[in-house]
Amino acid sequence: MEQRELTLAPESVGLRLDRWLAEQCPDLSRSQLQNLIEAGSVTCNGSPLNKKDKLKAGQTILLTLPDPQPIEAQPQNIPLDIVYEDDSLLVVNKPKGMVVHPAPGNPDGTMVNALLWHCAGRLSGIGGAIRPGIVHRIDKDTSGLLVVAKTDAAHQALTEQMSVHSIHRVYHAVVYGNLKEDTGFVEAPIGRDPKDRKKMAVTQQNSKYAYTGWQVLERFGNFTYIACKLKTGRTHQIRVHMASIGHPLAGDAVYGPKNCIRSLNGQCLHAKELGFVHPATGEWMQFDSSLPDWFQDYLSRLRKESRHGAFE
Repeated sequence: MEQRELTLAPESVGLRLDRWLAEQCPDLSRSQLQNLIEAGSVTCNGSPLNKKDKLKAGQTILLTLPDPQPIEAQPQNIPLDIVYEDDSLLVVNKPKGMVVHPAPGNPDGTMVNALLWHCAGRLSGIGGAIRPGIVHRIDKDTSGLLVVAKTDAAHQALTEQMSVHSIHRVYHAVVYGNLKEDTGFVEAPIGRDPKDRKKMAVTQQNSKYAYTGWQVLERFGNFTYIACKLKTGRTHQIRVHMASIGHPLAGDAVYGPKNCIRSLNGQCLHAKELGFVHPATGEWMQFDSSLPDWFQDYLSRLRKESRHGAFE
């Protein structure tokens, strides 16, 4: 159970409790905060408060967050696009829209649920009950290649390759704008956005080193088709890095413009190439995933629009 003691600033006197809490706790949704108020988990001097209460000078508000309910992934018969499989690992081509592992809001229907069914439980246990076999993740709305460990030994070996940046990972993306150079890189630390804890950002606060190299594949005037090679694998890395240099990904509702391209149903990003040393054989293995139909359709649309001088 987590408790937060929130002190009232003089300029907040007279504000409604629910509005003030939303400003103080950007990591919690308004509905979460409302549920906490209704459950009596927001108090002042031991007395529960009402969401419509007006804040008074000198008040200290205590917010009590209950422990999250444990989630345990269950096997589900969900089709998987398996590119390669042996006794140590498998490489999966994840579709856009599929979550990698269960989490609050996505308790099932994930890739882990599908893997538990397909592998009959024969997955590395290092990731725990929620993330069995998961060595690395890609976002829900990103498609493409993932390596999954079946044994603990494979998991440890692949994780070590990740930590020394020896795994080959290339993503294809479409970004806003016309990049001035044909190649470049972004080398900037990534951490939680200090202003919005649900987002990541280039920041010096509690951040980690991150490097993304990029190369232009095709230009469309107002958009550019690029390949991004990762040295590190931070959360939302490509999305954050490209947005930080003024070229957010097409379709990205989080880091892109407010009027993002809704028809893409998320960022235009595909994990296309994946290479690593096989943990058991020592052999270098490399895989390439064809661009999915939705990505190819968007490129065709951009080519057509660039010829006619029309852009979204």
